[in-house]
Amino acid sequence: MPFDTKLIDDLVRVATGAFGAVAGVREEARTRLREQFEHILSRLDVVTREEFEIVRALAQRAREEQELLAARVAALEAAPKPAVEAKPAAAKRPATKRTAAAAKPARKAKAAPSSAAPAPKGRRVRTKAVD
Repeated sequence: MPFDTKLIDDLVRVATGAFGAVAGVREEARTRLREQFEHILSRLDVVTREEFEIVRALAQRAREEQELLAARVAALEAAPKPAVEAKPAAAKRPATKRTAAAAKPARKAKAAPSSAAPAPKGRRVRTKAVD
């Protein structure tokens, strides 16, 4: 029995169309899922890959600098400390009474209170000004 080529061509066209439709549905589903994931991730406040790589590089550089500084501190702590020189005692002369008295400023004399009775200690007495 010979095959009908027209029937086979029709079946191939239907199968190709079905596969094309399935591929279209597949791509549509993939696009919708990607949109949903992006929407969910945008609400979660997740960083992008570029931002993550930048912060990662900054952290790596900070770690390297910290290691260098730690090695430098260890080297400074291991280095011998220089001896402290003693200052001669003759460099400082004691002050005499005369020079100490000359250095103090003179005190101003206190004005006598206007009333005859002295004001009690710690309290300030106000007097009325008479014109």
